[in-house]
Amino acid sequence: MLVGINLLREGLDLPEVSLVAILDADKEGFLRSETSLIQTIGRAARNVNGLVIMYADTITPSMEAAIRETERRRSLQARFNEAHGIVPRTIEKSVRDLIEISRAAEEDRTSETDVPMTRREREEAISRLEKEMKQAAKLLEFEYAAMLRDKIIRLRAEKS
Repeated sequence: MLVGINLLREGLDLPEVSLVAILDADKEGFLRSETSLIQTIGRAARNVNGLVIMYADTITPSMEAAIRETERRRSLQARFNEAHGIVPRTIEKSVRDLIEISRAAEEDRTSETDVPMTRREREEAISRLEKEMKQAAKLLEFEYAAMLRDKIIRLRAEKS
C-alpha cells in the first residue's frame, strides 16, 4: 500500500502502515519541518514493526530534532510498558470500523456548522475549539486536533 505524505501527516489512521519513507528529508520546508517529521514518523509507531527511512544527503536540524524526540518518546513508552506489564501490539481495526469512524466524523462535522449561530456564538465556538485543538496537540492527539482545526476553518468561513 502506498500512502501520500499529506494523508499521513493529517493523521489518517492506517495501522497497516509499517514502512514510512520520507524522500528528500533534508529539503527544509513545511512538510520537512520538525513538527511535520515527528507527525509523519509517528504514523509508523502505530505498527509494532514500524520502520521509518529518511532519505537525505545531510542531516538537518529538523531531522535531528525529530529523531531525538522520537527516541525520547520511545524511551518513555518502553518504560511505561515495562512498569505496567504491557506488550506492544499493532492496532487492529477492521475496514468497517474505519468507515463507521469516518461516517461519525462527517456527521459531527456537518451538525455543528449547520446550526445557525450569531457572530458572538461563532466567535465563542472558535475560541473553545482552538483551546481544545491546542490541548489535543499537546497530548499528541493529532487526528482529533486536525478534525477540530477543520471545524474552526469552516466556522471562520461562515464569518465572511
